[in-house]
Amino acid sequence: MKLPVQAQELFDRVRSRANRSTSQPAAPTRDPIVRRMKFDFDGAEIPRHWAGGSPVWTAIANSLNLVFPDGERFFVRSVNHFMDELDPVADAELRDRVKRFYGQEGQHAHEHERLFEIIRGHGYDIDAFLRPYRRIAYQWLAPKVPPKLRLSITAALEHFTATFAEQALTLRVLDEFAPPVMAELLLWHAAEEIEHKDVAYEVLQRIDDSYSLRAAGLVAATIVLTGFWLHGIVVLLRQEPDLRPAELARDYAAVRAKGQGIGATMPAAFMAYLAPDFHPSKVPNDALALEYLESIGRRHG
Repeated sequence: MKLPVQAQELFDRVRSRANRSTSQPAAPTRDPIVRRMKFDFDGAEIPRHWAGGSPVWTAIANSLNLVFPDGERFFVRSVNHFMDELDPVADAELRDRVKRFYGQEGQHAHEHERLFEIIRGHGYDIDAFLRPYRRIAYQWLAPKVPPKLRLSITAALEHFTATFAEQALTLRVLDEFAPPVMAELLLWHAAEEIEHKDVAYEVLQRIDDSYSLRAAGLVAATIVLTGFWLHGIVVLLRQEPDLRPAELARDYAAVRAKGQGIGATMPAAFMAYLAPDFHPSKVPNDALALEYLESIGRRHG
């Protein structure tokens, strides 16, 4: 697919991170700030097919919304398991950033969970996805995964969310694609993912900086995220009684073109993470996040 100019520039930028040495020094980190947002979902007009008027893209976005809250809590538990191993003196700054990371992830989970009732109100049986997702991912699978691998999976998923965040904040497709309150929710979440993008990774490096552990976490994270996300999409699309296969294919193709390449950078982001000297703080997207967070702070402050 030929990408629009802005999307192609973003794709080339992310791909270059996988193809060049990342030996430049890490950028100074900015402490995450816990912002207590309360988006006005009840007072907003959010149609059933709120993502570009498309059943397909609405299912893609709603599925991610359903995955987020329990996923955020998994991240917190995975990092918190090792909190006592961080030295209170030598790692004091990192420990403080971890606590701020907890606060941000808690706010993300809270706001996305508030959206569940909106999705239910549109007639979707979201429990048809949530029940097996929670049972398989967190009651059955997570307890069987060694704690270090859970931490590595968390660090990899944080890299993925920060990459999606950079796409969303660069392309700004959501401004045209979604009702204002939904665009604000997703862009706020995106910007804060960039703000704490290196916290879980830093904890992983302190606990075990093994390359094989990092790579294993990336592979596991990719499989798990893709599997549950796709399952959620299928569950939601099956609840679109008027959507025929031919219409679904046309809808997906049209919205994919309109989406201007969102997701096109993920394979390159995967490879960048595998660079031996990779570090999230070397990815130069902090100013992008700060600009948006300052703007939303002015609107909600």
